Amino acid sequence: MAELIGESPDKVFKTLVTEHKNDNFVFVIPVNSELDLKKAAKAANVKSIQMIHQKDLLRTTGYIRGGCSPVGMKKQFKTFINSSALDLDKIIVSAGKVGIQVELSAEDLGNITDAQFIEII
Repeated sequence: MAELIGESPDKVFKTLVTEHKNDNFVFVIPVNSELDLKKAAKAANVKSIQMIHQKDLLRTTGYIRGGCSPVGMKKQFKTFINSSALDLDKIIVSAGKVGIQVELSAEDLGNITDAQFIEII
């Protein structure tokens, strides 16, 4: 993804949706990283966490895989952004449609989504 738009993989972030029992959580991390599920569960203050099933993504968020944006989901879920985003002037996240991105400051994204910044990779 980052290469396709000519950007550093450290600047392009992906949106991951997880679940624990009846709760969902959103994690925004660099595209070249993997979510540490133990760190994610600790951040969400739950015992364990797993990725949402792809078949449930559209129903839960309103977005399809590859076009999931941390902004504008059907419901506002508790959101966490990897703290590395704060080291950058701007980050790039999905704008809600496959192939469409938006560039903004991590602080602005944090304010829009009421997110916490934490090390989750």
